[in-house]
Amino acid sequence: MIDIKNYNNQNIFAKILRNEIPSEKVYENDHVYAFNDINPQAKTHVLIIPKANYCSFTDFSENASSTEQANFYKSIKEIAKKLKLDNGYRLTTNIGRDGGQEVPHFHFHLLCGKSIL
Repeated sequence: MIDIKNYNNQNIFAKILRNEIPSEKVYENDHVYAFNDINPQAKTHVLIIPKANYCSFTDFSENASSTEQANFYKSIKEIAKKLKLDNGYRLTTNIGRDGGQEVPHFHFHLLCGKSIL
């Protein structure tokens, strides 16, 4: 069960941030890390995560500083530009068990290309 209020530092994204699990980096700055999904649902499927410990969008929106939030959202534009997604893309985030969240670390899925669900 996903707890959207209490961060679990043993989740897979926390381990990726600590370099305990490898990932294919797409983008990184002081507040954000983005990497290719290992089970892509589209031609382009990038996971975008804050480097700080937020377990959900709810947690992030309530507790992240305005600098962290602005940097996170601006980074999405930079990632799309880097990937040359000029014709558009889709962003999704799931919140909690009923919302389909599988990893208890706030993240966006950036999807583009064929096979978008």
